[in-house]
Amino acid sequence: MREVSVERLNDGDVLAKEIYTSYGKILLGKGVVLKKPYIDRLKDMGIYSIYIEDELTNDVIIEDVISDQHRFDALKAIESSCKTIQSDKNKDKDKEIDIKESVSNIVQDILFQKDIMISLMDMRSLDNRVYFHSVNVCVLATVLGKGLGLPVEKLNDLAQGALLHDVGITTLPKEIINKRGPLTKEEQEIYQTHTIQGYELIRKRPESSIITAHMAYQHHEWTNGKGYPRQLKGTSIHPLAEIIAVADFYDCLIHGSPGIPRVLPHVACEIVMANAGVRFRHELINVFLRHIAAYPTGYTVKLNNGETGVIVGQNKGLPTRPIVRVFEGKVNLKQVRVVERDLVEERTLFVEYIIE
Repeated sequence: MREVSVERLNDGDVLAKEIYTSYGKILLGKGVVLKKPYIDRLKDMGIYSIYIEDELTNDVIIEDVISDQHRFDALKAIESSCKTIQSDKNKDKDKEIDIKESVSNIVQDILFQKDIMISLMDMRSLDNRVYFHSVNVCVLATVLGKGLGLPVEKLNDLAQGALLHDVGITTLPKEIINKRGPLTKEEQEIYQTHTIQGYELIRKRPESSIITAHMAYQHHEWTNGKGYPRQLKGTSIHPLAEIIAVADFYDCLIHGSPGIPRVLPHVACEIVMANAGVRFRHELINVFLRHIAAYPTGYTVKLNNGETGVIVGQNKGLPTRPIVRVFEGKVNLKQVRVVERDLVEERTLFVEYIIE
């Protein structure tokens, strides 16, 4: 399979990975032949790229770091919790899905894997962006926490706080939540209240710890003291909130967020790196970027020698040196010679840019 932007889809392309609704149900299944109405619908939903089948990369399997079932269990749990927290009605608490079980499953999935390199693209639509973002931040933060050597108990606390970190956003006007251009000063002031709102909502829950509330409160604080809402600095920021801040910032970069335009993964990695010592402690960034594929598997790239190919593998711990499958000849002919360039071995080669 390979990744392709929705804008470059052709009538007849075959979907290689399922697309889900915000409720975890399959919207379009693997193997569906994409016709123009489907493609137009994907554009309307705000989905910007998908995976399609391709005979030259049909052996490429792109795995998530957690199971689909655990991802959507967490998605349902965060949606259920947000609705319960907002309603603040005891009768709704009986119907609330257990977040602790969901985060425990995510932590166990991540602990089970020896080496993790996050490469999977998240196909999210406008209507489920907040909840998908929360689950992604939970996964990213847990991977970082594992890389930092946190014990299981701390990882579970971290994962729970990460899943609930943006609960305050659900209280904001939808026009601000869904805005992708620059926010006005007034909109920015409203948006920044989500950390305070999240803190207040979580701390009222007897089943949630005050640490979980502080993770929501502090995930936009910067290590240099220029964050919000309290301009905390350095060691004044809770260590688990610092981890969530890194995960939140990266996911906002690659998928877009209010006031933050979407950028490609390798650009996001560069931006995160540039914020070491500014937003985040250097140690956190060094560990985090070791687990993020700057050039994700399935993406089409241009190499500095002029060749075009598809990323088909990653080298653990070397996120900017993937394995690229280059095709010599016309791609629509059977007489295509396939060459794989391992950028760890071919040190003069590097990826110039991703072709969307």
